[in-house]
Amino acid sequence: MSDPETTSPATAAAESAAAAPRGRRFLRRAAPIALLVLAGGGAAGWALASRPEVRPAASQAAADPTRPVLVRVAKRERLQQPRVLVGTIRARVEADQGFRVGGKLAERHVQVGDRVRAGTPLAVLDETDLRLARESAEAELAAARASARQAELERDRIAELRAKGWSTDQAADRQRAAVAEAMGRVARAERQVELAVNSQSYAVLKAEHDGIVIALSAEAGQVVAAGQAIIRLARDGAREVQVAVPEQDLAFARQARAEAALWSEPARPYPAALRELTPNADAATRTFQARFQLDGLPADSPLGMTATLTLAPSEAASAIRVPLSAILDQGNGPHVFVVDPASGVLALTPVTLLSFDAREAVIGAGLDEGARVVTLGVHTLRAGQKVRTLDDSRLG
Repeated sequence: MSDPETTSPATAAAESAAAAPRGRRFLRRAAPIALLVLAGGGAAGWALASRPEVRPAASQAAADPTRPVLVRVAKRERLQQPRVLVGTIRARVEADQGFRVGGKLAERHVQVGDRVRAGTPLAVLDETDLRLARESAEAELAAARASARQAELERDRIAELRAKGWSTDQAADRQRAAVAEAMGRVARAERQVELAVNSQSYAVLKAEHDGIVIALSAEAGQVVAAGQAIIRLARDGAREVQVAVPEQDLAFARQARAEAALWSEPARPYPAALRELTPNADAATRTFQARFQLDGLPADSPLGMTATLTLAPSEAASAIRVPLSAILDQGNGPHVFVVDPASGVLALTPVTLLSFDAREAVIGAGLDEGARVVTLGVHTLRAGQKVRTLDDSRLG
């Protein structure tokens, strides 16, 4: 480079022309950097302007001295809820009626649903064969009596001859045995006549008790055997409700207090008592048939009516349910935080747990009904701390 004092004007002009492009290149490179610097400065200024005012810890505590906590009001409820079963009204005794002798059914005098009184004829057999059997027995009795009379006369003649010495003791003894045998035949024939008379009387089937016909299993003209069920009769008297008990409620059904209400009279419950519980489950429904005797239902109440049976716990045992998050156990047993409604101060209260599930714990003792129990964040609280309560029911 030449000395500036000796540089000619032409040389200076040439150097200025060469430096102009370098200046423009420098400006193009420096322009983005300047823009970034300006943008960063603006963002920092906005952040500083929007940052909230930081209060000292003492002033913040003075402005909000209490901590908000969620609470639930403790309410006692039954440990076991009542069970409701639907059943039908049945008679205490439902007996099959049948003839005591076999034969052909000649007449049937009743239909399903008929109400009958004791002694009412229900059905009649064809008694032709029974009548003939009775007549045969009576003829046998007459013959036996004639034979016995003849044996007695023969005995008397032999006794008279023996007294005159014209007969022997052997003949007298033999005739006395013949008389005894003849009298035995008479007694047997008399019993046969009685049996034949009874059999003929059995041809008429009569109701043994007051009741209602609920089933028929034979029609006129059908030949039936002795003892075969012809008519099913539900006796008047105690009424029961028959229900199907699920297997998980078997033990509860044996101990529970029961009452039943007819669907036609839902506002009038009747006390009920378990009388019968079958030991075998139904093959289709896997339930157990149970009969509860009703107290106060009229003896002639219609059968088959629908009734609702309510099984309530025999003892009024109750407990309090709280969320699992309300239980605090620091190695000395379960506790809950209870808020004093007057001062808002926390108290750590020991409780007795009966059970718990995935969401709630069941407290049996240690907690009074109406207490305000903290339900969240109990591990961050301490006894004596003052809090502000929020009802957790509003969150649902």
